[in-house]
Amino acid sequence: MIHSARRCSATLPACAVSLFVLAAAGRAGAADCALEQQGEGRVAAVIDTRSLRLEDGREIRLAGIARGGADRPSGRAALAAIAAGREVTLRGDDDTPDRYGRQGAFVFVAGSEHSVQSELLRRGEALASVDIADKNCAAALATAERAARDAKLGMWAEATAIKNAESPGDILSAIGHFAVVEGRVLSVRQVGAITYLNFGRNWTRDFAATISRRIIPAFESANLGPKSLENRRIRVRGVVSSRGGPRIELLRVGQVEVLGGT
Repeated sequence: MIHSARRCSATLPACAVSLFVLAAAGRAGAADCALEQQGEGRVAAVIDTRSLRLEDGREIRLAGIARGGADRPSGRAALAAIAAGREVTLRGDDDTPDRYGRQGAFVFVAGSEHSVQSELLRRGEALASVDIADKNCAAALATAERAARDAKLGMWAEATAIKNAESPGDILSAIGHFAVVEGRVLSVRQVGAITYLNFGRNWTRDFAATISRRIIPAFESANLGPKSLENRRIRVRGVVSSRGGPRIELLRVGQVEVLGGT
């Protein structure tokens, strides 16, 4: 039986949670999320790394998993190994299907305390997104992804898993896809309502992360004001677009991870 769920009523910046800042602040050991139950069923098919179909016909999109790893054959195989043919419980904030009829949820195989999402991330077969409002869920995903990254498992064994901000050509190959980019912010410039974190000196060719004026207060509240990031080495994640050079628009604090050193 599917239960109704409360919706997140906060504004976008306030509702979004920093996956990596929270983890670094001491939530690395947080347990997987325990959101409201949204139903259950048996997995009939694995569609891709982020999607399952249940025997009753419902298509489930794995919440918290970015589309960057959805085309990996090994990712789909890993999801099948974890969940295919298994009884699962769905948990989340809302069971309303998206415009494609897919229900977003955290999926738990019967008898497991860890979500299917965490298992995929722990194997290095997926990327964590940054749109999860629940703090425990966000921290659990960050911890699982970091463990795989540190151990160089799955995609993290590949040199191209983290894009180099100094190689805009490589980043452009990810246009339209979720990517992780790392580098040093050389300058911070505001043009109209947009602030640019420039990772290169050629503004029309090199990689940049952009922040809309309306989002700035959320970053400042998290001690991540744009000017404070100048000359810092950071890691950003999001969907790559191209407007001259490759760009990632920062809509949530969780898209930014400040790395050690200056």
